[in-house]
Amino acid sequence: MSPTLAEVITALERAYPPALAEPWDAVGLVCGDRTEPVRSVLVCVDPVESTVDEALELGADLVLAHHPLLLRGVHGVPADDPKGKLIHRLIRAGSALFCAHTNADSADPGVSDALADALGLVGTAPLEPKPDAPTTGLGRVGELAEAEPFAQFVRRVAEALPATAWGVRAAGDPERMIKRVAVCGGAGDSMLGVATRSGADAYVTADLRHHPAGEHLEKGSDLPALVDVSHWASEWPWCEQAARVIRDAFGGNVAVHVSERRTDPWTLAASR
Repeated sequence: MSPTLAEVITALERAYPPALAEPWDAVGLVCGDRTEPVRSVLVCVDPVESTVDEALELGADLVLAHHPLLLRGVHGVPADDPKGKLIHRLIRAGSALFCAHTNADSADPGVSDALADALGLVGTAPLEPKPDAPTTGLGRVGELAEAEPFAQFVRRVAEALPATAWGVRAAGDPERMIKRVAVCGGAGDSMLGVATRSGADAYVTADLRHHPAGEHLEKGSDLPALVDVSHWASEWPWCEQAARVIRDAFGGNVAVHVSERRTDPWTLAASR
């Protein structure tokens, strides 16, 4: 018997408790009937036209997305609005949309655990633990099995994550040995200070801005070297982790698909 949407939501909220979400966030069920059965799920980072297309092609009853569709308050979802159009398409197809965002970021395991695993880190712990639940919180810090030069570590990151036009950018001495590594899936320059205090040799995150990165590097060569990847690529490993949550809860009663469609907004890169 296929589980109901309500039963799938219970499993997801057990893995990614809504209480872990930041106060400004919008997580949970966006559209869908909790009493309907769920036979097929598509897991993705972004609920956008491409992934909705994929979900409808698969006949998915549920789209599980990391990023919220309606993060900021809206007064309506008309079909001639890009986001409203997606909701109308999903409802007409009988597909639900559920989002796990900052609650998945802080969960144990969560988004940064998936990134750390992809890079081969062991012995990980939260960079910024929640006071009342020290195994949860933003970011992770762990160690490589063996130290390696920074240039080699940057190649490791590039090989571990899906390719994007953004690519992998790095700042640091290519010969510096890297052993202890901090990571934060998604935009993480606000965690630069925390990564530094963790004693990390390198910090991997997305969306590093010019001034915070430059000011960090000016403070000394013993601070973590920086690796900047695309936002989407840094969070994509979570999709398989979330897929396992559903597979483990319902076995073969639900077909779970991980989207491989690149929804990173940057599509071209050029250099001189």
